[in-house]
Amino acid sequence: MNEKMKTKITCFILLAVATSLILLSCTGNVNMAAEQHTAVQRDTTSKSRKDTLTITAVGDIMLGSAYPSKSNLPADDAVGSFKNVASFLKGDIVFGNLEGCFLNTGKSTKCKDTIGNSCFAFRMPERYAGIYKEAGFNLLSVANNHVGDFGWKGRKRSAAILDSLDIKYAGLTSHPYTIFEKDSVKYGFCAFAPNENTVSINQADSAKQLVAFLKKQVDIVIVSFHGGGEGARFEHVPRTNEIFYKENRGDVYAFAHAVIDAGADIVLGQGPHVTRAVEVYKNKFIAYSLGNFCTYGMFSLKGPNGFAPLLQVKINGKGDFLYADVISVKQDKVHRLTLDTAQTAFKKIISLTAADFPGHRLKFTDQQIRVKD
Repeated sequence: MNEKMKTKITCFILLAVATSLILLSCTGNVNMAAEQHTAVQRDTTSKSRKDTLTITAVGDIMLGSAYPSKSNLPADDAVGSFKNVASFLKGDIVFGNLEGCFLNTGKSTKCKDTIGNSCFAFRMPERYAGIYKEAGFNLLSVANNHVGDFGWKGRKRSAAILDSLDIKYAGLTSHPYTIFEKDSVKYGFCAFAPNENTVSINQADSAKQLVAFLKKQVDIVIVSFHGGGEGARFEHVPRTNEIFYKENRGDVYAFAHAVIDAGADIVLGQGPHVTRAVEVYKNKFIAYSLGNFCTYGMFSLKGPNGFAPLLQVKINGKGDFLYADVISVKQDKVHRLTLDTAQTAFKKIISLTAADFPGHRLKFTDQQIRVKD
């Protein structure tokens, strides 16, 4: 090979190497620019989060059961169930307890020996699910003693319907938690009860592990429980296990504190069918029972069973409690769910909180709950 040819080959190789270096340099710059762009996007997302979040929460909801008879359905087919409180069912999260299942047909083995209309098995027509959606509910607990009234079929159909409506839910052993994002805030939700096929309220260590697992992945962890005895005799929060009809309904005080210790930002209780006290523990809000909110048909609405709070809880981006507005509601068999101008539920929260948590630092004024300065 002559010298002239060698020179040409050498020049070609040098040119190729130089080109490769330029391309690598450009690629590196593009990758760096992309990373910087992503970082900017993350900063923007972080800054766009709300400073204050609203979690609107209510207790038990069962709009009418077609079992054992369609006579247990409301005359308006439940479409007016929330009409008197519609303007208050607003917030980043609108939560309630789904007391029963969505299912059009089927019998309950729970009521095989029942005669007439004395069966406490709740099977809401599937079309009623749309009423929840239209009212604004976007988060429901299915951990309770009625979700299994119609067995696996009822649980499966309810889950499928809620999925189709994009209503988040949790509490079944087959669906113990949910993670979702809304307005750049990531939420984790789990629910507990003492009943078969639900995530147990009586296994504190497992509950804490689940909450801690969620806290590692989300901004705000919401916990619901269905626990405690039922009725007017069970308005107070004891600091022990509550036994009702020979069933351990949990130590709701110890449970609520345990899940907050594990990372929960708010704890919402139901089960007793009456209003109970509230508490702020480690800057996190606890409602020990939100009572019967909208329960048509077989539910007792006598005395304290007929009054309940609708809470609009305000928390900051870290999940710390800021304040809560309390809208008192009442129910009777004729007028159904209406606003309570006498503020019975709010007054009940004040008296029960004073009795059950003496020395608390909460201030109750103008239908609002705050922490004293």
